[in-house]
Amino acid sequence: MNRRERLMSTFNGLPVDRPAVNFYEIGGFQVNPDDPSEFNIYNDPSWRPLLQLAEEKTDIMRMCGPAVKDSSENPRSEFFNTEQYMKDGSLFTKTTLNVADRTMTALTRRDPEIETVWTIEHLLKDADDLKAYLQLPDEIYTSFTVDVSNLFEQERLVGDKGVVMVDTGDPICWAAPLFSMEDYLVVALTEQELFHSLLEKISMYLHPLTEIVARDFPGHLWRICGPEYAAEPYLPPALFNEYVVKYTGPMVKTISKYGGFPRIHCHGQIKNILPYIAQMGAAGIDPIEPPEQGDVELSYVRENYGKQMALFGNIEASDLENMDPSDFEKVVEKALKEGTAGEGRGFVLMPSSCPYGRNITAKTMKNYETMVRLATNWN
Repeated sequence: MNRRERLMSTFNGLPVDRPAVNFYEIGGFQVNPDDPSEFNIYNDPSWRPLLQLAEEKTDIMRMCGPAVKDSSENPRSEFFNTEQYMKDGSLFTKTTLNVADRTMTALTRRDPEIETVWTIEHLLKDADDLKAYLQLPDEIYTSFTVDVSNLFEQERLVGDKGVVMVDTGDPICWAAPLFSMEDYLVVALTEQELFHSLLEKISMYLHPLTEIVARDFPGHLWRICGPEYAAEPYLPPALFNEYVVKYTGPMVKTISKYGGFPRIHCHGQIKNILPYIAQMGAAGIDPIEPPEQGDVELSYVRENYGKQMALFGNIEASDLENMDPSDFEKVVEKALKEGTAGEGRGFVLMPSSCPYGRNITAKTMKNYETMVRLATNWN
């Protein structure tokens, strides 16, 4: 059984020769270790053995998105302006929005040694900013073109090493980061009608886009990010139903309609929202973080939801980087045992994330090797 066959059988609930093993972003995102850019952390020599291990020994799920462009009639440029500049060795991106006689700004920073973008200033600060934002013309969200040819090309390049996974945010994934976390929570809790209006506006873009991609690139795995913004301890389960099931649910149904496998990405506490995720018809869930980061054991999810959903997890990225290899081996064994116990759709051994610094330590490399060794020899 090659790696692609193993993953497709996992998604479909068919027998496999062994559990699949995946390193998430490592092998998930296509990176170039030969790119000399100071912002490319992967050109550090310590990354090469890990990148090679992922490419040669793991069941690849390559994360990709379609090529989406604004149509010629899209008025976005009349309202948004973006500029980039370097300062003290970091790359800054400033976005300015002018709408409804109001000027709003956002600012992000990217540092050379860390593969992440820090948001220094969020675009929306309060309900009044949101009211102005909602006055943006609908054409900004509805006037676009989609090309999925790059997805087919990635599938050709991946070959039998794995599959292409369409990577998308849902409406709340787009809405919540417009605010700081504290401002988002205030608005989501106290201005519910207004927040629904924002989700509806974003859905004008995401729902048709999902329809096009699911139709033109059918039968593939998807990752849908964002539901964690409405999970506990941030919002109560009733608002998960309001803000996720109502707006993410249609995306899940569309993907399924065309034979795809919609996987919900949700960090943190998921026990009380698992019924809602199942209600949407999700075919998979990740990363099923164990306590203390999460609030539910993998065995519970397997027993109660494993027949409907393929399970992806449940190794903490912090354990990969910090845990002694002998202790980490026990963690991996536990995940494999619980993830494959009894009846279920399928299980992929996978961490919750990956290192984002420039240097991969010997301990981290050893722990990744443990994941491959134990999954490969599991029966």
